[in-house]
Amino acid sequence: MASTAPIRPAAEAVPAPVRVRRPRVPRARLRPDTRWAIVFLLPSFIGFLIFFFYPTLRGLYLSFTNFDLLRNSGHWIGLRNYQEMFSDALFWNALKVTVKYVIINIGIQTVLALGIAVLMHRLTKSVIVRGILVLPWLIPNVVLALLWMWMLDPNLGIINHYLNLVGIPSQGFLGSPGQVIPTIAGINIWRNMGYTALLLFAGLMTIPAGLYEAAAIDGAGEWRMFRTITLPLLRPVLALVLVVTVIGSFQVFDTVNVATGGLGGQPGGPANASRVLYEYIFQQAFQFYNLGYAAALSVALIVLLSVVALIQLRLLRASESDLA
Repeated sequence: MASTAPIRPAAEAVPAPVRVRRPRVPRARLRPDTRWAIVFLLPSFIGFLIFFFYPTLRGLYLSFTNFDLLRNSGHWIGLRNYQEMFSDALFWNALKVTVKYVIINIGIQTVLALGIAVLMHRLTKSVIVRGILVLPWLIPNVVLALLWMWMLDPNLGIINHYLNLVGIPSQGFLGSPGQVIPTIAGINIWRNMGYTALLLFAGLMTIPAGLYEAAAIDGAGEWRMFRTITLPLLRPVLALVLVVTVIGSFQVFDTVNVATGGLGGQPGGPANASRVLYEYIFQQAFQFYNLGYAAALSVALIVLLSVVALIQLRLLRASESDLA
């Protein structure tokens, strides 16, 4: 009997897969000027890692220890330093004194510097005037503090001598709890006012002169041009200057330490009236040898400055410009 199995068709030949050659993407090569830029920036970057980044991480670690600088030893204590900081009356007093100094210094310095910058922009652009303005800023802070300490001395100072000539009794200035912070703020205002004015003057130079000419043709006065042209267009530069000066004011130390500690006085005195945050951190680290607690105070200051800078940039809309 014949087989009835179905006849299977022959297997069809499967074509071999075709290889698709991908286009060769050329590797990105650095331009010669980019290579040279990296070479020149490398020393600064290495210095940043060694002298800034690593000490910052080291300080952050020490803030969680009870490291004693005199014994050069310590162990991990967690958040105990930060808990002690929140209950430290001297810390809160130092913060209050620092904020008082910043408000006086920044408020008066910014107004005076802005007025000087506008006067230079509207009346004269003399290089000699700009050179005279920046001269106090070139004096080192220590020399400046010593100079004003002698000038403000209650017995021998020339300032009190002239006050006595016009019938005003001698003032304590650096020795008076109520006058020491305004006095230190006045010293730094005198030193930094001209430099701040030059920064604002550079920002004023970017404002097109045609805007003032058009406003003058429309009958606008100087005050109206200042409100409607100068301030809005100067906002990005003014925001940058305010952020830099506020951060610098929170870091005041040398003027306070020298001016209040000279002639046998106690730095930060009298009666803790001028003990700013930097002075308190310095005393904790190098007088009481409590480096762990000083590191915690430094971390708190970094966080405070970061928050203040972000608030300033947000309120002043520093990233926006009306010139666009």
